[in-house]
Amino acid sequence: MNSPFHIEEIYSDDGSNALRMPRRQVGNSPQGFAMTLLADYTLRTRAALPSAAIVALLTESGVTTAGARTAISRLARRGVLEGSRHGRRSSYRLSRAAAANLSSGGNWILTSTTIAVPWDGCWTIVAFSLPQDHSTQRRALRSQLRWLGYAPLYDGLWVSPYELTSRARAQLEQLTLGTVTVFRGRQNALGSTSDRAPIEAWDIDAITRQYTAFLDRWTSLLPLVGAGQVDGAAAVRARTEVMDTFRRFPTLDPQLPVELLPAGWLRQPARDLFAAVYDGLAHPAEQHVRAVVGRFTDSAPVGIRAHTTADLIAGVRGAAGTTSAASAPPAEWETPDPAVDCDEVTAGSRPS
Repeated sequence: MNSPFHIEEIYSDDGSNALRMPRRQVGNSPQGFAMTLLADYTLRTRAALPSAAIVALLTESGVTTAGARTAISRLARRGVLEGSRHGRRSSYRLSRAAAANLSSGGNWILTSTTIAVPWDGCWTIVAFSLPQDHSTQRRALRSQLRWLGYAPLYDGLWVSPYELTSRARAQLEQLTLGTVTVFRGRQNALGSTSDRAPIEAWDIDAITRQYTAFLDRWTSLLPLVGAGQVDGAAAVRARTEVMDTFRRFPTLDPQLPVELLPAGWLRQPARDLFAAVYDGLAHPAEQHVRAVVGRFTDSAPVGIRAHTTADLIAGVRGAAGTTSAASAPPAEWETPDPAVDCDEVTAGSRPS
C-alpha cells in the first residue's frame, strides 16, 4: 500500500531516543514484519523465541530465509531484540524499551482511530525558517511535524487542528536551528476562489484511496474468518500484514475533524474491518505460533499469547517492563479547553 506522502515525512527518525526503531518503509519490510510478529504474540510476557522459529514464521509470510536472519540481526543491533544462547540454540526476545514502545504504539493506533476528539474550530500553525544548506535538519523537522499530525499548508507553514503539547514543543525546539513560531487561531476566510482552507494541507482524495484499498484488500476475507476456514499459517500472515498496514493510518489521517471531511469518511469502517480480521484470527494464529515454536524447543512453549484490539486499548504490558508515557509515539494531541477560546491565545515566537 503506497503512501500519499513522502515516506520520510510520515515516520519519525530523529535519533533522539536510545532505542533505534527501524525506519518505516513503503510496503512491508522484513524488519517491520519481524517486529510486528514478536509484538503480536510475546509483547505481554517478552518471551524468548528460538531464532529458527522466528525465521520459520517469517518465511511463511514470504520473507526469504536470508532476509529473515538479516532482519533479526539488525533488530538486535538496534536494541529492539535481546539475544541469548543455550548450547547451539539462539533465542531472541523484545527488549524492555522496545516492548514499552510497541505497547504504547499499539494503544495509540487503536485509540487514535476510535476516539472522537472534539474540535473547537481553531488551528495550530507552526511556521519555521531553516537555512537552505541545512537539508538534513529540514527533513528531520518535516518528519517530526508529520509524525505529530501536522501537514504543510505552504512551504515552511504547517497546520494541525489540535493543540501542540509541551512535550511536542520540546521535540521541535531540538530540531530547529532557525526560528520557529507557534500560534493558534481561527481561519479568517477571504471568501474567494484563491482562499485555501487549512484542511487542504492533507490530500483527502489520496487518503480516501488508501482507506478504499484497505477495505478492498480485507473485506473478502471476513466470511472465511467467520467460518473458521483460515488455517494457522494463513492466520499469522494475515494478522501480521493487516497490523503492518493499518498502523499507518493514524499518521495519514491524524484524527482530522469529521466536520471537515467528506460524508461517509472511511476511518471507522477501516477500523472495524481491522478489528474483525485481527481479533477473529487471534486463536488460530496463536495456536500456529505455539506449534512452530514447539518444533525448535525441548519443552512446551510458554509465554505465547495473541493479544486483541481490546488488549491494545487497555494497554499491553510486558511482564518485565511497563509502558511509560515517555515511550509513547510522539504523535499526540490535546483536547482544547472549552473554557478558552482560541481567539484569546497569543502568538508566540521562540528561537531554537
